[in-house]
Amino acid sequence: MQKLWAQRALTLDGWKNGVSIEIGPNGKIERVDSDTEPNGEIYGCVLPAPANAHSHAFQRAMAGLTEQRGADPTDSFWSWRRLMFRFLERITPEQVQAIAAFVQMEMLEAGYATNVEFHYLHHGPGGEPYAQLAEMAMRITEAAKETGIGLTLLPVFYQYGGLDGRPLSAGQNRFGNDIERFMKLAEDSTGLVNDGPRDWVSGIAPHSLRAVAPRDLKQIASLFRDGPIHMHLAEQIPEVEETLSSLGMRPVEWTLDHIEPDARWHFIHLTQMLPHETERLAHTGATAVLCPITESSLGDGIFDGLGWFEAGGRVAIGSDSNIRISLSEELRTLDYSQRLRDHSRAALATAEQSTGRRLFEAILNGGAASADRSTGALEAGLWADMLALDTSHVDLADLQGDMLIDSFSFAGDDNLVTDVWSAGRHMVQRGQHVRRDQILAQYRSAVQELRAAY
Repeated sequence: MQKLWAQRALTLDGWKNGVSIEIGPNGKIERVDSDTEPNGEIYGCVLPAPANAHSHAFQRAMAGLTEQRGADPTDSFWSWRRLMFRFLERITPEQVQAIAAFVQMEMLEAGYATNVEFHYLHHGPGGEPYAQLAEMAMRITEAAKETGIGLTLLPVFYQYGGLDGRPLSAGQNRFGNDIERFMKLAEDSTGLVNDGPRDWVSGIAPHSLRAVAPRDLKQIASLFRDGPIHMHLAEQIPEVEETLSSLGMRPVEWTLDHIEPDARWHFIHLTQMLPHETERLAHTGATAVLCPITESSLGDGIFDGLGWFEAGGRVAIGSDSNIRISLSEELRTLDYSQRLRDHSRAALATAEQSTGRRLFEAILNGGAASADRSTGALEAGLWADMLALDTSHVDLADLQGDMLIDSFSFAGDDNLVTDVWSAGRHMVQRGQHVRRDQILAQYRSAVQELRAAY
C-alpha cells in the first residue's frame, strides 16, 4: 500500500485540501479523502495524469532534422514525409526500442501516465517481415516494461499508397500488410500486451482513408470488436482534395455516411473540417485526438475547438511526431491557435471554468477513452495515474485552484512536474525518471548511429 498526501488536489468534486490518497498493490486507487492531516509522502498539488493519445515513437529521433526548406517552394507536410521515409530506410529494431524508451521517459517526465502508440513500423527494410511478425511491436512493449509507462498498443493497418489503390512507395513498404497478415500481426500484438502489466490495452488503427481501402474499413471494425479504433482523418488540404476526387465526398462526410462511427472511434487531427462536419462528428461520441505541436510544425491547420466543444465533442492530446514532448505546451498551443484564428483571449474558458481547467479535464476524459483505460480522475477503483506539481516554484507559489493549472499551462513548463505515477508505479521522482541515465545512454547510442548515416 502506498500512501500520499497533497495540500491540494483536483478531484471529481473539484479542488480539495488536505487530500489523502491510498494506492493498492494492484496499482489502483483504493481511497481518496479530503480535509485530512498529513500522512505518507507529502506533495503540494496532485492532479490526475492524462494519456498521451497519439505517438509515433521512432520519429523522436528525427526531431530537428527536417527544418530546411526543400527544393520545392511549396515545401509542406509531404516533403517532410519524404524525408521521414528516407530515415526509415536505416532504422533497426534495437534502435526503435531505445528510441521508444526515451520517448516514453520524456512523456512521463512531462506529466503523461500512458503512451497510446500508433504503431505502423512493422517490417524490415524493403518490406520483408521479420521472423517474428510482431518484432517491432515487441520493441515497443519491451521499452514500456523498462519505463513503467501505461501502454495502449495500436498496430496500424496500412495497405496502399493512396486512394487510387497504388502500391506502397519504397518509403512505405515497411508499413504494409494485407488483411490476412494484419490479422496475424494484431493477434501477436495483443499477445504481447496480455503478457505485460494488467493496465496495458490493445486496439487497432486503420491508418487513414489514403492507406486503407474504403471497402475494408467496415470489415476491420467488425473483425476487431474489442478495444479502441484510431484513424488519421482530415489532416491536410491535399488529403481532402484527393478524397473528393476519388470518393466524391470530403473525408469526414464520407466517414460519417459510410462508417457510422461511435465512441469506439478516435480520429486524429481533424484540422480540415467544415462547421457542419464538426457538429455531426462530435455528436457521434467519437474523440478528436489533437496534436497541436505537430500540427503547427507540419502546417496542418487549426482544429475548430470552439465548435467541437459547443457540440459536446470529446478531445484528447497526443505528441504525434514527438518533435517536442510537452504536456503544458500542447495545451498552450491548442488554446493559442483558437485565439489567433478568432482574435480573442481565453477562447476556451467558460463562465464556470478557466481555460487551463477546462482543457485539462477535457483531455483527462478524452485521453481515458482513447487509451481505453480506467483513468482520468482521482477516484477509488481507477488506475493510480497521477502527477504532482512543485508548488514551491515561483510560477505556482501562493496560487490556489484553477490558477495552478492555468499557470502550469500558460506561464510554466514541464519542469513544474516533480512526480508521476502510472498505475501506481512511481516512475518520476523529483523531476526525473528513475532510470533516466540508463535510458538516455541507450538513446544516445541509437541516434548517433542513425544521424551518422542521415
